[in-house]
Amino acid sequence: MNKNKKVVFTLHAEDKLKRLMKIGITKEKVLKIIENPGKVVNGYYGRKIAHGLLSEESEGEIVVVTIYPGERRRYE
Repeated sequence: MNKNKKVVFTLHAEDKLKRLMKIGITKEKVLKIIENPGKVVNGYYGRKIAHGLLSEESEGEIVVVTIYPGERRRYE
């Protein structure tokens, strides 16, 4: 993913992040994953899925729609 693009979190993603902070997921960790994802796969409607978050990418910015912890066994 392009490191020069602006990253925008939706209200849904911000709310989800507040709940996930209890298990140690911070905005900084999410941004690091966006900058250097372990794996990116195609999602619905042209979206990209980086393990642990769902984001939309456009020409000028990356929009974080939601964040979710994944079970490692499901993706290996």
